Amino acid sequence: MPIFPFLTFVIVSSFTPGPNNFMAISFANRYGFRNTLSFCAGVGAGFFLIALLCSFFNRALIEIMPIIETPLKFAGVFYMLYLAYKTFTSSGSGEASSEKAQKNLFVIGTLMQFINPKAILYGITVVATFLLPYYHSYISYILFCLFLGLVGICSSVTWSLFDSVLQNFLARYQKTFNIVMGVLLVYSAFAILIG
Repeated sequence: MPIFPFLTFVIVSSFTPGPNNFMAISFANRYGFRNTLSFCAGVGAGFFLIALLCSFFNRALIEIMPIIETPLKFAGVFYMLYLAYKTFTSSGSGEASSEKAQKNLFVIGTLMQFINPKAILYGITVVATFLLPYYHSYISYILFCLFLGLVGICSSVTWSLFDSVLQNFLARYQKTFNIVMGVLLVYSAFAILIG
């Protein structure tokens, strides 16, 4: 597996603005950092479950219809290029959505991944592009999915902990940030096609 493109895609996809990160900011402002940690753990658990389901579902598809592996790979590359385009053109002025206060932030964080299109497409892309072509054991899928869950936790914790710092940074250097993130996504996409 091309490790650098894999890590680049995972980090860029996880740490760029999205529903999880905006909710982490919102909950940190509303409930405080310590209470938001359960939401962050839920995000990680949700990422783990989404990636695991994608791994098993895609593996089953490839075993039933081996011809689907190449289209899945190209779909993953296309999605990375789409993310690069959206990153290049993003104004970055989105604000965290406000929802009614709920008590169990872990459950919210976990279940939110099943209605979060970014998380679902992320899971499909990372599994089809980086895992299935190189690994065939279920143990390796579980280990990689655990890693993805940990990255999801780190991303949410970072956004909830440093929300004011990141907001000020992004407000000041939004265009530069978008260009760097977009270029890294394009690099990841082409590294998959070449490798």
